[in-house]
Amino acid sequence: MENIKAYGVLNAAQPLGPMQISRRDIGANDVAIDIAYCGVCHSDIHQARNEWGNSIYPMVPGHEIVGKVTAVGAHVKRFKPGDRAGVGCLVDSCRECIDCKDNLEQFCSRPIFTYNCLEKDNKTIAQGGYSTKIVVHQDFVLRIPENLALDKTAPLLCAGITTYSPLRHWNAGPGKRVAIIGLGGLGHMAVKLAHAMGAEVTVLSRTLDKKDDAKRLGADHVHATNDPTTFAKLSRHFDLIINTVSVKLDWGQYLGLLKRDGSMVLLGVPSEAPQLHAFPLIMARRSLAGSLIGGLKETQEMLDFCGKHKITADIELIPMGKINEAFERVIKADVKYRFVIDINSLK
Repeated sequence: MENIKAYGVLNAAQPLGPMQISRRDIGANDVAIDIAYCGVCHSDIHQARNEWGNSIYPMVPGHEIVGKVTAVGAHVKRFKPGDRAGVGCLVDSCRECIDCKDNLEQFCSRPIFTYNCLEKDNKTIAQGGYSTKIVVHQDFVLRIPENLALDKTAPLLCAGITTYSPLRHWNAGPGKRVAIIGLGGLGHMAVKLAHAMGAEVTVLSRTLDKKDDAKRLGADHVHATNDPTTFAKLSRHFDLIINTVSVKLDWGQYLGLLKRDGSMVLLGVPSEAPQLHAFPLIMARRSLAGSLIGGLKETQEMLDFCGKHKITADIELIPMGKINEAFERVIKADVKYRFVIDINSLK
């Protein structure tokens, strides 16, 4: 076991602060990574503050991890010291269920998340990327394309795959009209990816304040949802809507923007359960669906796609000492569009 520096919390009321955690010795199938950067996800805040009611303490958040391999186990063939590597939201799974066998480990009945989860021994608390090092089974380590800046690549490990997976699953591409609700950490990635896939991309934002940014990121159109004419003008217009926000919306109103057989996919989780009448669904055979990150195979596919199209996140790089301030700014949506921690500031 190796003791390393980290930032985390001991309870829900505490701000993040310095702590030491242990990383296991490298096993035959393990990869040790010296963490360079870690992205800040809104779920880090929810879990650090126990807002979902399932938090395990002590907790070191962080599941958008990139760095360089420092050592590998005897059975590791895919990585060697010096390689650029990443770790996302999962560090293991049961490997036996139908979802794991279908390369959809995110839907495993016993997923091992990067933090706020018990490891396979059912007693060790998994700790995340707000730390200097991590040791992960080779099957859950990802290759980072050489042409992508490491700091701007970190958010791809959550925000990138969270948006790529539904876009790919629902066949976004040439000839498809795709709407993105919200232009934040998830939304800005959805715009970039949908544009690179060849879809006609529309951003639906409360106001037009982010219109110029949306166009720069690849949006073809931007519409304000506080304009009552928007919903009439865009009625039955889209093949696919990606809802990236976690605020309460009138889902029925947005479903009305879909063509027959269109789908709206939920990525955010509102604090209140919205009510939905059946008519917006049944009158045009529309679907309301959800999506959760992606499996390891698809996450690597996403990274390779981003390498091919030179896609990274728009970030604000911060030292670890600014993390509590960053949490408050995330809550206020005061970042364009993802915070990334420079882990060198912790070493």
